[in-house]
Amino acid sequence: MSTPVFSASELTKDELQAKQRLVIVASSLGTVFEWYDFYIYGSLAVFFAGLFFPPGNPVTALLTSLLTFGVGFVVRPFGALFFGRIGDLVGRKYTFLITITVMGLSTALIGVLPTFSTIGWVAPIILFLLRVTQGLALGGEYGGAATYVAEHATQGKRGLYTSWIQTTATLGLFLSLAVIVICRHSLSADDFKSWGWRIPFLLSVVLLGISIYIRLKLQESPLFMEMKAQGKGSRAPLRDSFLKLPNAKYVWLALFGATAGQGVVWYTGQFHALFFLQNALSLKDYTTAYELIGISLLIGTPFFIFFGWLSDRIGRKGIIMAGCLLAALTYFPLFHQLTKCVNPALNDALKKAPIVVSGADGPDLDKVKADLNSRGYSFAVKPPEGGSGLRVSIGSTQLQGYDAKALGTALVAAGYPKTADPAKINFPGTILTLFILVLYVTMV
Repeated sequence: MSTPVFSASELTKDELQAKQRLVIVASSLGTVFEWYDFYIYGSLAVFFAGLFFPPGNPVTALLTSLLTFGVGFVVRPFGALFFGRIGDLVGRKYTFLITITVMGLSTALIGVLPTFSTIGWVAPIILFLLRVTQGLALGGEYGGAATYVAEHATQGKRGLYTSWIQTTATLGLFLSLAVIVICRHSLSADDFKSWGWRIPFLLSVVLLGISIYIRLKLQESPLFMEMKAQGKGSRAPLRDSFLKLPNAKYVWLALFGATAGQGVVWYTGQFHALFFLQNALSLKDYTTAYELIGISLLIGTPFFIFFGWLSDRIGRKGIIMAGCLLAALTYFPLFHQLTKCVNPALNDALKKAPIVVSGADGPDLDKVKADLNSRGYSFAVKPPEGGSGLRVSIGSTQLQGYDAKALGTALVAAGYPKTADPAKINFPGTILTLFILVLYVTMV
């Protein structure tokens, strides 16, 4: 039986604060679990490349794995439109229950999905469809949670209250990394690769039960109930939002002016940083990579609350613009600093012996590029000079044609490391650099 809805004026100050705390905690915790479900695949995307995609070309498998991860982001806006409309019709509370259930079940199904070696191409197809389902559910969840909390916020505290929803994505990523690290420390490498990777996905069933229990305690927001009672809801919300002036002008400006930049900053500072450590910097000790990202997230998360509080006092636009501008100006030096801190041997080799590939398009050129990409080394490609064939320059060393063994020998001689050496990582410098990337995320 649902609890009656009271307006703020009918509640004492203590009762109102208690109700608002429940709204924030229940909305945020459920959304954290949804982000966990969504991000657990991304945290293992590099690992999944060899499980769910055809063997033989690790670069193609990795790119396909990342593409499957990315499709969840592509469909999120459609999930927001679909579930947003449901929320307007039947209420936020019941929409929350739908999105969390869809997300939890989709994640659990990934945990029992056979790999490519068992069912062939059916595996990546099902994985793709489950990622689409996850993206749709998260699209409805995140925007709905922010709306629900904003509808409960008191005057002058909307930024502070909704900042708790902003923390959920970062906390969901942190939770996914923490679970993976625990599993990796508890299991052998072979056991984790064989069956242990399924544990984080199956754990979502437990999180789903907790989320449903918490959200059943929520009430509809007073603002929604008032609009429903007075018949003020839009009959054509999509048309009114995207086509009807003056609202359409602000919606399109927000989409392409603010949200696009926000998305770049958000995922560059968290997921790209993780992939950069694992691939570009060849930090093959994935547990160390997860721990570095996790520590930076833990340090940076409180700044969501700080900037939410600050936005109530000085406005949102200035903080968002400052975060985007700082990111645009400092990303290149920050990622260069990451290279110096995490893989100093690679940084020295890139300076002393840059790799340049020149040659006409063809199978040999493709093989060289695939080889260098699989090793995680950056290189420049130039058109052939005159009638010369394929040539690979590694500093002063010149290689004609493609010979995998000769290329590997030349790279080692030039000082290119096969993997980053954890013993040589500058941990304070790495964590500080990663924290700055997360700090930009908290601003936008």
